[in-house]
Amino acid sequence: MSSRLASRIFLGWFALIAAKIVAGMIIPIKAPALPGAFAWLLASDFLVVAALGLVAAASPVNGWTLATALSLIPVFISGANIIEGSVFLGNSTVPWGALFLSTCLAYLLVLPLWRYVFGGRPATTVHASWLTLQPATFIWKFAASDVLYLLLYFAAGSIIFPFVRTFYATQTVPSSVKIMALQLLVRGPIFIGVCLLLARLLALPRWKPALAVGLAFSLLSGVAPLLIPNPFFPDSVRWVHMAEVTSSNFLFGAALKLLWSSKDEDALPPEMGHAA
Repeated sequence: MSSRLASRIFLGWFALIAAKIVAGMIIPIKAPALPGAFAWLLASDFLVVAALGLVAAASPVNGWTLATALSLIPVFISGANIIEGSVFLGNSTVPWGALFLSTCLAYLLVLPLWRYVFGGRPATTVHASWLTLQPATFIWKFAASDVLYLLLYFAAGSIIFPFVRTFYATQTVPSSVKIMALQLLVRGPIFIGVCLLLARLLALPRWKPALAVGLAFSLLSGVAPLLIPNPFFPDSVRWVHMAEVTSSNFLFGAALKLLWSSKDEDALPPEMGHAA
């Protein structure tokens, strides 16, 4: 990582911290927190900004388009996680609505700052093959991606379940039908959108975009959210879930990029690569 990119990431991190402080003053969040959680929150925010900063550095998209995309990605991921949290932890005291509004406000405030930190160059036009797909092709790829997310969700969950069985025996878990509906109708479509947006931002040749999308998505949706201690998940359960979500989301992001790529794009040399 160059010193210039590192300085941009740190500036973007400071900007996000300031935006979250202001958003928290406007929309206070009254939720239980564990000692030391603030330091982990700062670390989580740094990881988010670092991942997005690396995406920005590899992207031909610039200006307001880039800054808007970078701000929307964590908002979409937070929204999906908040929806699932409200379903699984419906009896908790977490103000889910206020938490989501505060998150939206924070990234709205940081957007113009990130415009100058990450998107200072003139905007360029980037071709995204999935935007020009025939409706029938778009529908079957979207449906296949949605089902793939559901399968990976349950496969990863079944692998780690023996390690969290005791914890969930004390919880009120939604029915299997409700869980499936949540993944197929809410989280799956949201995460498909996030991965397609990441894919459009990343212009790398051949197989590299799949690895890049998978890695960025797993960091943003798996590691960063579960890095912060919370009073609802014991550490042992939280770390197990981090391994589960990170691995399954990496596979999902990489597979989705491969599914939605065109052969023409994969054949382009590095200097002519387009984000798909």
